[in-house]
Amino acid sequence: MQIAFATFTVQKRFPLTISRGTTAQTTNVWVRIEAEGIEGWGEASPFSIGDHRQPTETILQGLMHARELLAELHPLQRQQAEIRLREAEVPSAACAALDMAMLDWLGKRVGLPLWQLLGLERERIVPTSVTIGINPPEIARQRVRDWLQLTDARALKIKMGNPEGIEADQAMFEAVREAVASSAPHPMALRVDANGGWSLADAIKMCDWLAARGVEYVEQPLRRGEEDSLPELYRRSSIPLFIDESCFDSRDVARFADRVHGINIKLMKCGGITEALRMVHTARALGLQVMYGCYSDSSLAISAAAQIAPLADHLDLDSHLNLLNDPFEGTSLQEGRVLPSDAPGLGVHLANLSDISDTPRSYHSP
Repeated sequence: MQIAFATFTVQKRFPLTISRGTTAQTTNVWVRIEAEGIEGWGEASPFSIGDHRQPTETILQGLMHARELLAELHPLQRQQAEIRLREAEVPSAACAALDMAMLDWLGKRVGLPLWQLLGLERERIVPTSVTIGINPPEIARQRVRDWLQLTDARALKIKMGNPEGIEADQAMFEAVREAVASSAPHPMALRVDANGGWSLADAIKMCDWLAARGVEYVEQPLRRGEEDSLPELYRRSSIPLFIDESCFDSRDVARFADRVHGINIKLMKCGGITEALRMVHTARALGLQVMYGCYSDSSLAISAAAQIAPLADHLDLDSHLNLLNDPFEGTSLQEGRVLPSDAPGLGVHLANLSDISDTPRSYHSP
């Protein structure tokens, strides 16, 4: 198969502030593979978790290496491709894009959307949350109103871990809750993500405080690297705990299964749909809940995650909804649910080619 890639920069409608900083734009990578006159598409988006960083340049270097490793393989040889990429330690975001592209190619070759090819039921997809970043209370109130005007969202993920302390988290949460009560036309589920911004003592206090206010779960309460403190929080928490930054792949699922209630799977972290499915099955075998999340993904990567969304208990696939210049179109938003299309493969097409830099050479696609 031939592999080509190009970069594109996406701007956020609302810059997102979490405990580790603020993101207003990212430069992502569009990956295309070609064989038998058919193209498969994938996307890699950069991310950073503590000392684990995958910036755009690192992803591009990984893709250049992957192009050499996979040149003589066919898209149907996904197992061999995965082995080669893993042995060469190609960055997980680059692996994710290639895995998406090979599965997109497969769906297009047989003429079926991937969700149907996998035997999944689109009707089982639950509503996604939309994200409220760390903000002063008055801005948080406005952000709730903004999301309600832009979407028919049914759930909110509220970012916490404010450097100013848990009092600031509590003030913002109350502002969000007031805005929901006064503005939402239907009930809204509330979830919280601390992005590792709390100490153990603060996490214990906040979990009790949030449970009393009807929050469904708390995500990544403690910093990555502090997993040894999770068993105590697990014993004392009155609310389900999910991990994100602490959980990259299926090995981490098994390692932390005794101290959390669920995991957040992101394609960029784990290396693609193939590994995401392993994580789902590992989590189910260990009695854990499953959610999917995203970074600054466009509709291309979101459409890939949506293909396996029927397997998730919770979804946080909203990054594309917060983009001013998404080059792609794929999913639809219906009653708060991000639904994959009936089109073959990932069901994605270009909406605006002008946002793509260094456009890869064209392939014939039937």
